[in-house]
Amino acid sequence: MKLWPLSLALSLVTLPLWAAEWDVPLRDGAIAQTLAQAADGDILRLSAGTYHEAVVLDRPVTLDGRGHATLDAQGQGSVVTVTGDGVTVKGLTLVGSGDSHDTIDSGIQLKKTAYAPQILDNVLIGNLYGIDIHGAKDALVSGNRIEGRQDRLMNRRGNGIYVWNAPGAIVENNKVRWGRDGIFVNSSKKNVFRNNLFRDLRFAVHYMYADRSEVSGNISINNDLGYAVMFTSNVEVKDNVSINDREHGVMLNYANRSVITGNYVRGAKEKCTFLYNANKNTFADNWFEGCGIGIHFTAGSQDNKIHGNAFIANRTQVKLVSTKWHEWSEDGRGNFWSDNAAYDVNGDGIGDAPYRPNDSMDHILWQQPSAKLLLGSPAVQLVRWSQSAFPALLPGGVIDSFPLMAPVKPEAARKVDHDG
Repeated sequence: MKLWPLSLALSLVTLPLWAAEWDVPLRDGAIAQTLAQAADGDILRLSAGTYHEAVVLDRPVTLDGRGHATLDAQGQGSVVTVTGDGVTVKGLTLVGSGDSHDTIDSGIQLKKTAYAPQILDNVLIGNLYGIDIHGAKDALVSGNRIEGRQDRLMNRRGNGIYVWNAPGAIVENNKVRWGRDGIFVNSSKKNVFRNNLFRDLRFAVHYMYADRSEVSGNISINNDLGYAVMFTSNVEVKDNVSINDREHGVMLNYANRSVITGNYVRGAKEKCTFLYNANKNTFADNWFEGCGIGIHFTAGSQDNKIHGNAFIANRTQVKLVSTKWHEWSEDGRGNFWSDNAAYDVNGDGIGDAPYRPNDSMDHILWQQPSAKLLLGSPAVQLVRWSQSAFPALLPGGVIDSFPLMAPVKPEAARKVDHDG
């Protein structure tokens, strides 16, 4: 006799053998009336048009707008609230949430009692928050288009996707525009945020207290800041794109033991990458181009591994104030520097002389910006010539003992073939 696993046996007992499909007529209150009659596992297919009602889904059902149905909460609370397990919401347009930050009024709100909800291919327009994953475990949010409110100052808007204490959440292939932050993560872990597009926001991804997670394959265009990882450890930030973000492309603030690799950052007005008290991280094979500063370390950031990166035409390639030398190479492979007049006699692709991106004049200019008036003076030129001829005079900072002769553009660059 074959023994079935207990979990499978229980599922065969508790779930229906087939799901009924309900065609919901277009009238106010029709969704709630149909839900009252539907059984677990049933599918509610909405008619074309606008339903003026907010919906609560408290058991395993599928709410399917088929791409032609709109739900309008008329300014009261959240449009769809999910409190039960195994709920799917797809193909809907959701508008008209309330405007309370206290209750996180949203297009779709996933409560902590909801397990494994699936939010697929919806359009959410003008709600205070787009999708709030508020404690729901193993949520999947995929293929949605979210456009936030524009009638408030940016810091008073809601986030496109808000993730709080939602382990196992996967947020992928969404398009988020306007609102406050594209994805705001707080006190969560083991999450995946991949292949999303963020435009015209404060932060594309704003990450706090969210360990052991992945931020990969995303695109950030024209936001204040691309990817902000804060108070977090063991995060992979890989294969992302930042184009023309106004402050920084990537920022690590008290972020440790993480891997930042394969990212393509171009045109950040201030800094391609900014590290504040970020330690024991690995930066490898990233592309930093056309920023005010390529990479800026401050507040005691230590023991970071920096290799395989390309620093292209940044006004200042590196800003790191230190009295000791920091080696930026690994296993005989350093980084590419567009301003390094290197030579390679043996043709191995590695420059024959170490490269130091900063000198003592840089240190003076960081501390006394008004000294820029003297940059063309003979005295400054003499100091810089002396340091290039006698490296022992340099004050400490970054040294790349094995600079690369050619840059390697990461695959992420293929995601955006122009400025957006």
